[in-house]
Amino acid sequence: MNKTLRALLILITILSGVALVYHYILPKNSANQKSQLIDNTAWIGPTINTDTSLKGVQLEQVQYGQALIAHTSKYLGPNGAVAKITNGMNCQNCHLNAGSQAWGNNYGAVYATYPKYRDRSGTVESIYKRVADCMQRSLNGKAIDSNSKEFTAIHAYIKWLGKDVKKNEKPIGSGIEKLPLLNRAANPENGRVIYIAKCQLCHGKNGQGQMLANKEEYIYPPLWGEHSYNDGAGIYRISNLAGYLKNNMPYLQTSHEKPILSNEACWDLAAFINSRPRPHMNASKDWPDISKKPMDYPFGPYLDSLSEMQHKFGPFKK
Repeated sequence: MNKTLRALLILITILSGVALVYHYILPKNSANQKSQLIDNTAWIGPTINTDTSLKGVQLEQVQYGQALIAHTSKYLGPNGAVAKITNGMNCQNCHLNAGSQAWGNNYGAVYATYPKYRDRSGTVESIYKRVADCMQRSLNGKAIDSNSKEFTAIHAYIKWLGKDVKKNEKPIGSGIEKLPLLNRAANPENGRVIYIAKCQLCHGKNGQGQMLANKEEYIYPPLWGEHSYNDGAGIYRISNLAGYLKNNMPYLQTSHEKPILSNEACWDLAAFINSRPRPHMNASKDWPDISKKPMDYPFGPYLDSLSEMQHKFGPFKK
């Protein structure tokens, strides 16, 4: 057998093997990979500009609702064009990309899961109650009027964002990721070093944030001080803030797939930020059933004997 014929037979054998692998193995693996991709892909919200189902009044409401979430201060801040009921932060400072970003504390599951019972209030809460809570706590302001054009628009926007989520389902990437607990207390002093290295450039030496030249809203929000969220906000619990930091900060540099900060760094940074002074809210009626209080809720009373300091920074018992 000459060399040319032998080489041709070898090539045919290799191609036949490849064909068998492709036919019997790859289709199954591809199907599994596709299924796994569907099961593990984070929620992606709809896009207003490409949603042809939105028309007329509904389109106007959803667009206005998005604007209110993205630019809350412009409409409802200290110099708001509609009302002056919030502290100057925007809703999207905590709910990134107007509440549509995966792992960015988005609204993807809100319409599907509300009304629902919440341990914090001990009542069944509506979407309105949830929005009002954010304005009173995270925006350190007053509740929006439930009959206002503005709340109607916010509700329409939240409903539209979650239109493809089944009732009582919570898609992957909703809300805030829960990080593994540390086996030590979170350390604010370690967090201070991380803040200076990773956060100070945008949020300022004193955590005061950066405002637009027209003073209508913040480019980067204040992380503490009189214009930041108060101590009744959900993000004041360091487990929530740590999970938020892990997936989203430093801003525009990190992602769920490629985080920059380690879990430990996120816990310590959250401890530092939440150890700084901020407005106080009377939240004495929160968690009326004290057995339901989260491990990191830093205000007593508690059923256990741990101090408020340990409930704030840990170490937390599993």
